[in-house]
Amino acid sequence: MSRERRRSLVERSNRRLSVVRQCKLLDISRSSVYYRRKPTPQTALELMVAMDRQYLETPYYGSRRMRAWLQTQGHGVNRKRVRRLMRVMGLEAIYQRPRTSKASPAAPKHPYLLRGMAITRPDQVWAADITYIPMAKGFLYLVAVMDWHSRCVLAWRLSNTMDSAFCVDALEEALSKGRPEIFNTDQGSQFTGEAFTGLLKQHGVQISQDGKGRFMDNIFVERLWRSLKYEEVYLKAYPHVPEARVGIGTYLWRYNEQRPHQALKYRTPAEVYRSGKAIQEAGLSLSGTPKLSN
Repeated sequence: MSRERRRSLVERSNRRLSVVRQCKLLDISRSSVYYRRKPTPQTALELMVAMDRQYLETPYYGSRRMRAWLQTQGHGVNRKRVRRLMRVMGLEAIYQRPRTSKASPAAPKHPYLLRGMAITRPDQVWAADITYIPMAKGFLYLVAVMDWHSRCVLAWRLSNTMDSAFCVDALEEALSKGRPEIFNTDQGSQFTGEAFTGLLKQHGVQISQDGKGRFMDNIFVERLWRSLKYEEVYLKAYPHVPEARVGIGTYLWRYNEQRPHQALKYRTPAEVYRSGKAIQEAGLSLSGTPKLSN
C-alpha cells in the first residue's frame, strides 16, 4: 500500500486509537498527517507548463538554454529558479556524458540490454517511465508500464510525490497480467531502489537501464508522453486530481483499444498484445510476426 494511501486511512476523530498509535501501525510519521503542502504559486505553474512544452520539443535544453528561451517568451526568470523548477518536474537535459563516476552501492545500476535486439513478441521487453502532468492549480507525476512490442500500456499510476511507491504499485498491476523477459527503465531513484528492482528479481525478470541522459533508449514511452500531453493534458488543464485520473485513464484506454498505429500495421496496441500472447500460448510459430525497430 502506498504511503499516500496509508496516510488517508488515519482517522483523527477515532476515540479508540490515538493518531500516534494509528501512525505507528500504518508505519508513517505523525508529522506527515498534519502537514499541509503549500500550493505552488500560479506564476511558477505557468513557467512549469511552458518549460514542459518546450522540453518535449528540445529535450537537450539545460537550465541555461531553458532560461534563455523563457526570456524570449517574456518570462523574467533567473537560472537558479529554472534549475529548481526543472528538478521539481524531473526534467534533465539529454546528452551523452562521459562515465566519470561509479554507481552508488546502495542503488546499483544495471547495463542496457536492448542494443541491437529485435523486439518480436509480447512480454519480451517492458519499459517504464515517469512524466510531469500540469494541472490548473498544481501538478502530478504519472508513471506507465508499457510492452515494447505492442506499445500497449499495461498499468499506470498518478502521484503528487516522486517517491517509489506509485511506481511499485504500477509494476505490481502489470505483473498480474504477465511477466516480461527484460524490464527497461532510466536510472531514476524510483526504479533503482530495492522495492522496485527486488520485485523484478522476485519474478525472474532481467533488469535493463538506459545510459545516463539517453532518453532515446526509452523512445516508445517518450512518444506516448508527447501524444498524451498534446492530445489530452494541455487541452484539459484538469482542475482537480479526480478529473486528471479520469481524463488520463480514458485517454490511455482509447490509446490501447481504439487508436491504430502505423508501425503495428494499423492495429491497436491491445489487439497486438492479446493476439501475440494467444499465439504464444497456443505454441504456434512467431516467424511471421512483424519486427519492430528499437
